[in-house]
Amino acid sequence: MSLPPVECIYVTEDCIREWKNGNPGFKVPNPVPMLRFLYELCWTMVRGELQFQKCKAALDSVEFLDKVSDEEMGSNFADIVTQMAQDLTMPGEYRARLIKLAKWLVESTLVSLRLFQERCEEEFLWESEMIKMKALDLKSKEVRVNTRLLYQQTKFNLHREESEGYAKLVTLLCRGSEASTQNASAATVGIIKSLIGHFDLDPNRVFDIVLECFELQPHNNVFLDLISIFPKSHASQILGFKFQYYQRMEVNCPVPFGLYQLTALLVKEDFIDLDSICAHLLPKDDEVFEHYNAFSAKRLDEANKIGKINLAATGKDLMDDEKQGDVTIDLFAASDMETEAVSERSSELENNQFLGLLTGFLSVDDWYHGHILFDRLSPLNPVAHIQICNRLFRLIEKTISSAYELVHQTHFQNFGLPLGAGSDSIETTNSSVNRYFVDLSKELFEMLTAAGPYLYRDALLLQKVCRVLRGYYLSALDLVSAGDGSFNPNTSIGGNRIPRLHLKEAKLRIEEALGTCLLPSLQLTPANPAVGQEIWEVMNLLPYEVRYRLYGEWEKDDERIPMVLAARQTAKLDTRRILKRLAKENLKQLGRMVAKLAHANPMTVLRTIVHQIEAYRDMITPVVDAFKYLTQLEYDVLEYVVIERLAQGGREKLKDDGLNLSDWLQSLASFWGHLCKKYPSMELRGLFQYLVNQLKKGNGIELVLLQELIQQMANVQYTENMTEEQLDAMAGSETLRYQATSFGIMRNNKALIKSTNRLRDSLLPKEEPKLAIPLLLFIAQHRSVVVINSDMPHIKMVCEQFDRCHGTLLQYVEFLYSAVTPTTAYAQLVPPLHDLVHLYHLDPEVAFLIYRPVMRLFKCQSSSDVFWPLDCNETTNTSSAEKESEPTDSSGKLVLDLGSSRKPIMWSDLLDTVRTLLPSKAWNSLSPDLYATFWGLTLYDLYVPRNRYESEIAKQHAALKALEELSDNSNSAITKRKKDKERIQESLDRLISEL
Repeated sequence: MSLPPVECIYVTEDCIREWKNGNPGFKVPNPVPMLRFLYELCWTMVRGELQFQKCKAALDSVEFLDKVSDEEMGSNFADIVTQMAQDLTMPGEYRARLIKLAKWLVESTLVSLRLFQERCEEEFLWESEMIKMKALDLKSKEVRVNTRLLYQQTKFNLHREESEGYAKLVTLLCRGSEASTQNASAATVGIIKSLIGHFDLDPNRVFDIVLECFELQPHNNVFLDLISIFPKSHASQILGFKFQYYQRMEVNCPVPFGLYQLTALLVKEDFIDLDSICAHLLPKDDEVFEHYNAFSAKRLDEANKIGKINLAATGKDLMDDEKQGDVTIDLFAASDMETEAVSERSSELENNQFLGLLTGFLSVDDWYHGHILFDRLSPLNPVAHIQICNRLFRLIEKTISSAYELVHQTHFQNFGLPLGAGSDSIETTNSSVNRYFVDLSKELFEMLTAAGPYLYRDALLLQKVCRVLRGYYLSALDLVSAGDGSFNPNTSIGGNRIPRLHLKEAKLRIEEALGTCLLPSLQLTPANPAVGQEIWEVMNLLPYEVRYRLYGEWEKDDERIPMVLAARQTAKLDTRRILKRLAKENLKQLGRMVAKLAHANPMTVLRTIVHQIEAYRDMITPVVDAFKYLTQLEYDVLEYVVIERLAQGGREKLKDDGLNLSDWLQSLASFWGHLCKKYPSMELRGLFQYLVNQLKKGNGIELVLLQELIQQMANVQYTENMTEEQLDAMAGSETLRYQATSFGIMRNNKALIKSTNRLRDSLLPKEEPKLAIPLLLFIAQHRSVVVINSDMPHIKMVCEQFDRCHGTLLQYVEFLYSAVTPTTAYAQLVPPLHDLVHLYHLDPEVAFLIYRPVMRLFKCQSSSDVFWPLDCNETTNTSSAEKESEPTDSSGKLVLDLGSSRKPIMWSDLLDTVRTLLPSKAWNSLSPDLYATFWGLTLYDLYVPRNRYESEIAKQHAALKALEELSDNSNSAITKRKKDKERIQESLDRLISEL
């Protein structure tokens, strides 16, 4: 067996040859590093390639890069030999040669014997005869000496113990923090060292006393300098011994909070490791988790029993429960249940040392280690304990304090209000008012996640968090909009983050905070609309898709918490009780009760109400009137609930006959139409997007909601069975048509105008997507899809669906034409006729239905006052020859010019499109001009219902005469009569002028 090869860089074969020959004039040409050269030289001699006696000649022939003394060279020799002696795989002959080399180095005085005795193992020293004792005896003696020197201490019994040193130590440590400067700390350290040396004090006991005093004075920074002079490894053992003392059965007092705070501070300052101290704490996680799971299951059962009917109750009890005077709501049932649960778990905080340590971390503002313990103890729901919760809130408020001051100051500056200063403070530049940057750390969002629904305990802090989050997101948006670098450098973003990535991160963080903390906290806050409004100010920044996702997660994720479940069950029970008694007479009182319940539990309360409305249609009117007390957040939740009910499977949307809509769907549509008409805060984009998605799938039954919205908000009626008078009125003007079909509600009604504009703006918002035209095209396409892809077993069912879809299309087109004004705006909105037919594959009659208002914008090039279908040639040409050529010439002189947004369209271009609608053979007996005229004209162009006008004018005169004959002369009656007269006279003037 040979030694492993050693690469010799400096001890080469030429050098070895010269040293063997004894050439006194040989010199190594270049200086060499000493340690590497000695290492290679020793291996060469151990392998037997060079005699020991040639070692000095080799040393004389080289020049070292680093100049060292003979003692340092001997120390290096000793280190190399010691390292080589530890190789247990070295063959016997080489080890014998190594032993001889060590002896020769001592004999030649290159290495002193003391260096080998300090560094080599006992076995090697015995083999090389450098010690006189056997190796085993030397090891035993070494253990005894070390024990006597390091571990054996001078002990005294209790009666004769010298306590003067400890007395002086305690006196020194208890002086207070009046001199906590750096010089005072250094002096104190020096005095303690002197006391330990002079009185022969046990360092571990001194360390224990220092920790005891530090526990009583946690804010004295001098102790941090004192602790650093002791071994760090001893701190965890001493503190662990203290914790173990309080774990004994005979010790009845709980662990002092100062000990938890001291331990947390030492962990925060990296004096001890968290894992090392956790090894001494009790109880074990598995035992505690099992106990808490049983406790939580019991509470969940109690919460689930809320609102359930007791079948064993007597008739008298049930009657008492139904009394009219017992209409009350319990807004504090969940908090009372939680208070009882916390008091029942109070002993857990005293007995669980992990929870106590978590409290200590929060008290010293150490969130890093506190978060670790939060994650570990999450199955215990530690934030339910009041002490932990309050300290967490204090840490959250401290974290957001600077950001809140900036948001608060900016808010007052935006409104021109000084903050405790003179009028000069109001004069700020736009950049300082509108441009501010709020950056929140990820630790804050971790704290909010840990707080969960318990942030309801501090409503003021909850509102502050909402305002800071809003400012955080708005500043991120402002930073993106100012991406040109014009943003204030004093408020630049931290690090090198890209503004858009920062905005994305801010959005995700706010979504997390809303889903895990703010929304769950809202349902535990008893009837505080201000809190709901603050949360809405944050949620309003997010698109409705994100909001609806948060609502869905909010409802599903919190049922594991007994307190939240109890709040929901109580709200559901109280809502049902109120709905049983809700009527027009008690609307004001009970409506406010509904609003109070909805302020805290909007999801539960509104879902319960929607369920009741689906079953009882008569409740729509009083419920809609009661909703006037709701906030914007609750209106948004209500729209989510309605869409969720529409999308929920397992319910048939048609009755068993396959013709009529289900009662619940009709009730829901009617409710939604009345609600959106009355309250302008309702947002409709989510519902329209749902309808578009359903039409993409080929489902058009939900279009009944669109019908109700148009009917209620825009007063565009669709009547399947018209009377003769109504049909006659359809040939009249807009005023006559509305008098016949809209029950006298005119277009100039202010409320109607507002609701119509609101419906239009929901379909055509300023930002994308604009769903007005996609919804129109999908309805028009679905009209054909119903016939082609229908799986109905009877033709009557197909006809019913076709008629329903066609009626919705007529209603929707009329709404767009009347709401999108002027007509040029409508013309710019709808696609050209060619695209309607060939790109979107609409039937010609449907395409002309959509494009008919646009055709009236074709005008003569020679006279801008003449529009189609009037004869432009009659205004420009008088000769009979030109009149004979009217069918061809007039067509070429009509043009549709919508401005720079679109290319002008000639009438001849329109006729070219018309020719593509029918086979070429059809035009042999039919002209495109006649075809376009037929589909372009309306009943209004063909017939004047003079008798219907005269009948309606007579009705208006009769109404005016009836008003004049009224005898009530009260102020309110006079005012009402005056308004009615103005309205009737306005309608009368319109009818006369239009006739």
